[in-house]
Parts: sequence; C-alpha cells; structure tokens
Amino acid sequence: MIVEPTASRPSRTANMAAALASLDRIKRRGNLDTSRFDAVRSLFLPDDPGTDFTFWYSLVFRADAEPTVKVYLNPDVRGEAAAEGLVREALARTGFATGFRTMRDSAMTRPGLDRYSFFALDLVEQRQARVKVYISHHAAEVTDVTRAAKAARGVDVARVPDFCLLTGGSTGTFDKRPLISSYTFLDGDADAPSGYSLYVPIRDYVTDDEEARRRVLAVMAKYDLDPTRFDNALRTVARRPLDEGVGLIAHVSLRMGRPRPGVTVYLSSEAYDVATPRSISLAV
Repeated sequence: MIVEPTASRPSRTANMAAALASLDRIKRRGNLDTSRFDAVRSLFLPDDPGTDFTFWYSLVFRADAEPTVKVYLNPDVRGEAAAEGLVREALARTGFATGFRTMRDSAMTRPGLDRYSFFALDLVEQRQARVKVYISHHAAEVTDVTRAAKAARGVDVARVPDFCLLTGGSTGTFDKRPLISSYTFLDGDADAPSGYSLYVPIRDYVTDDEEARRRVLAVMAKYDLDPTRFDNALRTVARRPLDEGVGLIAHVSLRMGRPRPGVTVYLSSEAYDVATPRSISLAV
C-alpha cells in the first residue's frame, strides 16, 4: 500500500514535512532502520523541492512476517538534469557505487527516453534491506528492456520478450505509459545489481479489464502460478463488471534474480474515476 501524506495546507514544502512527520510516527511505533534513508535524505529532500512529488512510502504486509516500510524518492526533485548525479551519489552513500555504471550502461541508452523514476529503500535491518533504482523506458522496444535486464546478475533475459507479449499483446513499440525497469541492490552486491524487475502498464495496452485479466491468467499459466489469490483480490476490489472499464488491473511485473523471483499484479482502487473501455485493443 503506497501512501503520500498531504499537509492540511498543501504545498511542496508542507507536503514533504507531513511525509517526514508520518515516517517519524511510524518509527516510534515500529522497528525501522532509517540509516540508509538518513544517508541520502539531503540529496532528495531539498529545502525548496522542484517537483510536487518528493517522496512516498509504502507499507508492505505479508502473512508470514511483520509489516515493513519502503520509501520512494524522486531523482528529478532538483531537475531532470541533476537526476543521474543524485542516483550515482545515492548508490555510493548506500554502498553500491560500483554497480551504478553497470546499471546505467544497460538501461540509460536512449537520451530523453530512458529516465530515472524512483530511488527506493527498505527501512529494515541493512543485511536484508533492498536499495532499488527504477528507470522508465518511453517508446521502448522489447530489445531495449531486454538489454536493460542484462545489467543484473543471474537473470534469464530470454523471459523478457515472452512477458512483454503476454502482458502487452505485442513485441513492438510500447508508446503509451512507459515500461519500467527496477534494479535491486542487496548487501554484498559489489559491481552489479542482483535483482531485476520489468513492469508493464497493462491498462494502456488492453481494451478493458476483462482482457487484462485474461492476459494475467496467461502469464500465471506460463509460470505455473496459482491464480486463486489474484482472482480473489480482483473480486474484492472490483465494483463493476470488468468489461465496463479499464485500469483496475494497472501494472504487471516480472521479478527475476534476488531476493524473490515471481510475478506481481498491481490493482487500482479507482477511487477518483473509472476509465471508459477502448473500442479496440491497442495491441498490434
């Protein structure tokens, strides 16, 4: 669950202060390790933020573990031109300086189209904590994200084209919402990330959510996953027939490498609006 606290009198500075205050309250009640966040906060939380979004945090709930907190920071907070420098320095401050070039050379190959989106941190004990970098690939071909996946150690990049075809319905250009790569750095990752995930914004590449569900089921069948929990969650949040809107099933991601390979489906609450189904599928 992602949370973006907003001040009673919203402004960029006030919202950032409200988010920090919320994090402090969580820290007083839980067992958070903020050492890495403290190491990079001066980079991403300037006195006068240049963007509306400075940081979010997410609450992660699992049946077999205590809840955890993850923080998402904005590399563009000092302007797009400064983003790469912020990410490079943040990786250095968190112990992964030598992995930056490996990631950049694989993922940032198309100026203006590949962009740093988020820098994320798990606020848990350092030996278990992930440091993650998210990169958006606008107007990307499958070859672009296949190349991006090669930066992570031990990842089967041959899975990328199949996943794009199953979720996006195409191996052509993804010219709506961008594909997103994320790189996971774990304690001991000296020169390269050990995890890679690809996020496909499925809602932009289907006619409606019924088609999106069929594609998710095809992905789960491909990887021999039980769809029961997905369908149960979908029934719980859906307040309309799936063929009467698009966007409830928002993103699907393929996780490869460490720490937990698998597939994740992201559902929207549709709290503000329901997007009208498209007359034809955007897949080509």
